[in-house]
Amino acid sequence: MPTSVVAGFWVCCVALAPLGASAQDKKTVRVGVTKIVSHAALDAVEKGFESALTGAGFKEGVNLTYDRQNAQGDLAKAAAIAQQFAKDKPDLIHSIATPTSQAAVKYNSSIPVVFSGVTDPVGAGIVAKDSAPGKKTGTNVTGVSDLWPVHLQMQTYAKFVPSAKKWGTIFNPAEANSVTHVRAMRDAAKSLGLELVEVTVSHGSEVERAANSLVGKVQAIAVTSDNTSVANLDAIVRVCDQHKIPLFAGDVDSVQRGAIAAYGMDYFLVGYSAGKKAALVLKGVKPGDIPWGAVEKFSLVINLKAARAQGVTVAPELRKLADKVME
Repeated sequence: MPTSVVAGFWVCCVALAPLGASAQDKKTVRVGVTKIVSHAALDAVEKGFESALTGAGFKEGVNLTYDRQNAQGDLAKAAAIAQQFAKDKPDLIHSIATPTSQAAVKYNSSIPVVFSGVTDPVGAGIVAKDSAPGKKTGTNVTGVSDLWPVHLQMQTYAKFVPSAKKWGTIFNPAEANSVTHVRAMRDAAKSLGLELVEVTVSHGSEVERAANSLVGKVQAIAVTSDNTSVANLDAIVRVCDQHKIPLFAGDVDSVQRGAIAAYGMDYFLVGYSAGKKAALVLKGVKPGDIPWGAVEKFSLVINLKAARAQGVTVAPELRKLADKVME
């Protein structure tokens, strides 16, 4: 775990009655996991969550079982998973990403839900409209938001390619998180004197076609927190490498996969923060008494190999700013 990346999440201080290992061992708790799709960032969230529970004394195969479900990018399947959990009644649901969290909340009001990797819990209807990071929800829900500093990201990426005035992005409008981020990207682009060209997709199979449609129209591409695009980032990388289009992301895991840079967060720590909240719930604290939080600390990661493949020379001053540089 890189020391340069620190989870800036709110740490809730709740007085708990002592719970010895023997007390935990008497009952096996069941955790239902629902993930919208598998990609590096969301997989890291899942690993971080489970690591936190292990550290809190909840060990798979000893006193905990997981029912891991993947909606594979299908919103109808996400709803079906949530409905099945409502019938099965696990002790807790870990919902990873916005669409699965929306479904988990919609189809049950009693099973504790701990969300993670949700961009805008308020806008997505997962927490109340008057809620804010650090506030208790008073419901069966708590969790961790991964809202990105979009304006600062765009400002940073523009320094890599100062000549680029037209930027492209690809997203699925059915994902509320993507709509929130793209709205912020529009505002950021306008304030920076840039033009944002948007291409929408409905399924992962459309992502490469969308990337190709941006060739000749934009001088750089920035990918949002859109799960459809991130899950198919390899397709975007292929197009960008072939046509020398600089590609930027918002999660650090995407840098290793071929983006030039990301000013983003360590998603393992997003999951770890959510797992700490889940441990409190499994020890008897009501989820509505555990404030939801937002990650606040980010790091700049650069991939020089990707930069060379996409025709970009990274300035020395940007390398010095980076928390990590991949050769």
